[in-house]
Amino acid sequence: MRRAREAAARTAAQVTGRALGPYQSAVVRIGFAATWLFFLLREFPNRAELYGPDGPWSWHLAERLIDSNHAFTVLMWSDSPLWFELVYLVSVLASAGLVLGWRTRATSVVFMVGVLSLQNRSVFMGDGGDNVIHLMAIYLVLTRCAQVWSLDARRARTRGSATAGAAGPVLWGVLGAVFAFGAVTGGFGYGWLAAFAAVWVACGLWWLVDRNEPEGEGRAVLDVLANLLHNAGMLVIMAEVCLIYATAGWYKIQGSRWQDGTALYYPLGLDYFSPWPALSALVTGSGTLVMLLSYGTVAVQVAFPFTLFNRRIKNVLLALMMLEHAGIAVLLGLPFFSLAMIAADAVFLPTGFLVWLGARVVARRRRAVEPVADPADQVQVQVPAQVPAQR
Repeated sequence: MRRAREAAARTAAQVTGRALGPYQSAVVRIGFAATWLFFLLREFPNRAELYGPDGPWSWHLAERLIDSNHAFTVLMWSDSPLWFELVYLVSVLASAGLVLGWRTRATSVVFMVGVLSLQNRSVFMGDGGDNVIHLMAIYLVLTRCAQVWSLDARRARTRGSATAGAAGPVLWGVLGAVFAFGAVTGGFGYGWLAAFAAVWVACGLWWLVDRNEPEGEGRAVLDVLANLLHNAGMLVIMAEVCLIYATAGWYKIQGSRWQDGTALYYPLGLDYFSPWPALSALVTGSGTLVMLLSYGTVAVQVAFPFTLFNRRIKNVLLALMMLEHAGIAVLLGLPFFSLAMIAADAVFLPTGFLVWLGARVVARRRRAVEPVADPADQVQVQVPAQVPAQR
């Protein structure tokens, strides 16, 4: 019993004492924000047809659906084209800010609002990758995902606090005004109203305590609560990834095309999923290769959740799954789905590898920005040897 109590005390101290997986959470933050940002920029010319007033799913149809499923989207606050353009632009800016890790507590909330608003406005425009981004945008709000590789972390190192500067209070006030407008006009359901109110009050309380008592008991209590939320959020993200692969693998087993090893052959024969016809023909031309890829996909997805307790096997399967998604991006022409899944897989990457990768990126960036000396400017000066003095 004494050993059990000691182990429980150590576990509680570790869970409450620090935010676990800072590098993994940073990679997940950068991966999902960059994926959504690239998607928004790529579809910028088509934004009105996808999520705006020119789409086949009209504003009135979306309004009827939202009334029935109670999904959250700020695009239902107004049917004005100007409001849609503003929401789309803010979504782009929030995605870029989250990639850079600028005022992450606020930008993660705005990022989530942008993702939910656009996707819930036109529910038939998404795919599996959009569903993953939809979920992860909510989970990222709970995490302290800017402890490394972010502008917030650099501000904390250079200025002593991540909340330094006037941008934080200004952003908090602007978001508070938008929140008040939505609350007054009935734009929130009761659940979302309570959630956004709690987040807004918590961010303001954090700023006050961090500025006035950075070493006090209040800050220590807030750190413990933030660490608990972060660690719970990371656990949910890992469980979500395992659930995705487990359900995908077991459902594939039930399909006859996956059982006979021909499942990959048929999608590669469709024009929609063949951006490189010659490459698709090369793969489908070998029955053995198609069978191995089909069976290998099922085996990796089913086995992955059971390998989390063996680091070496887990890392091997993780690399295989990332290569699999890279192949899906190239062969089937689904780059954003693949980027979203690779970003989700990154939560299981080893810390040592991420630290090494970050050091390599920093070293390469320093070499790129350092001025290169001109050989003509390098003058070699030969110092004559000392000659003994003659009497």
